[in-house]
Amino acid sequence: MPRHRQAALLFAALMSGQATALAQECPAPGQWQHDGQPIAGDTLMRELATGRVVLLGEQHERLAHHRWQLHTLAALHGHQPNLAIGLEMLPREAQPALDDWVAGELDEATFLESSGWYDAWGYDPELYLPILHFARMHRIPLVALNITPELRQRLVTEGWEAVPATERHGLTAPAPAAPEYRTLLTEIYAAHPGDTAAPGGLERFIDAQLVWDRAMAEGLAQAAESAPLVVGLMGEGHVRHGHGVPHQLATLGVTETHTALAWPRERGCPAPTEIADALFGLGDEARHEPAAPPRLGVLLAPDEAGVRIDRIAPESVAAGSGLREGDVIVIAAGHRVNAMEELIAIIRRQAPGTLLPLEVVRDGEVRELLARFPSEAP
Repeated sequence: MPRHRQAALLFAALMSGQATALAQECPAPGQWQHDGQPIAGDTLMRELATGRVVLLGEQHERLAHHRWQLHTLAALHGHQPNLAIGLEMLPREAQPALDDWVAGELDEATFLESSGWYDAWGYDPELYLPILHFARMHRIPLVALNITPELRQRLVTEGWEAVPATERHGLTAPAPAAPEYRTLLTEIYAAHPGDTAAPGGLERFIDAQLVWDRAMAEGLAQAAESAPLVVGLMGEGHVRHGHGVPHQLATLGVTETHTALAWPRERGCPAPTEIADALFGLGDEARHEPAAPPRLGVLLAPDEAGVRIDRIAPESVAAGSGLREGDVIVIAAGHRVNAMEELIAIIRRQAPGTLLPLEVVRDGEVRELLARFPSEAP
């Protein structure tokens, strides 16, 4: 939900409702729960495969989550070999690259360049490549569900009627958020002090999330017209409690939707009531996770000129480089920065101990700064 990254989808699970007596324990590592009750994996997969859409929510940086998604995809594929896989990670402009990848016409490097992976997503492709190879090996269609940040911002600021249908991929305006979803988004927004000062900022934030949800829901609904089952991979904030994408799918007439999350014991038990249709017990995978990616230590926000810094964490790379709140980053590593995703992708490619040249606009003047990343990630 973030969607991902600083601007969106830092979603916390809602703890409302009372759990039943049968749901007092976490699912054991390697086991599934369905509606709070243990269920055999093969039985659950048969049930999920009878629906039209299955959503597998992820935490983007968790390797264990992507391994769980791959195993679940393989199990679902055994029951429904004609499934398709929808990806939050790429916008619709990347669809030709996905098609060529599945057809076996691109190697990894060419695919990543052709799809614009680093600019569109930024997270390490090594987390996702096993899934992408699985799809290519079995010739499973991959569907780009997202839209570009620029289009999302246009739809929020200009309005749907002002953007021609041909420029928004024919997308329709989202259904209003349920009251519980608005409450959750309001709490997330309130946790970002830099955003709350902007007039109308809350409504723009909520509108942006709804556009994101709607775009993915319409992509899934369209894919479901030609595939008997579509499995969507996306941030768990878009999935939890049936808000986000499931809600938008229902308003599009796609009601046979199931949701699933990986659930480790450290997240608390029992899981929040009705957070997902199915939970998979995840063991302690911390020591198997890759090192944390480089971080600048800022809260980012979109800006017409580039990317604005709304907040700086103490003792962060940003604080040590002389960046200030209110600075607008316009160039990073020699590349023009037009969206938060682009800046985050550049930062994630920084090797330990390197310098990142930045150009920022401060008080109407352009300044050049160097961000020095530590030799070892904290």
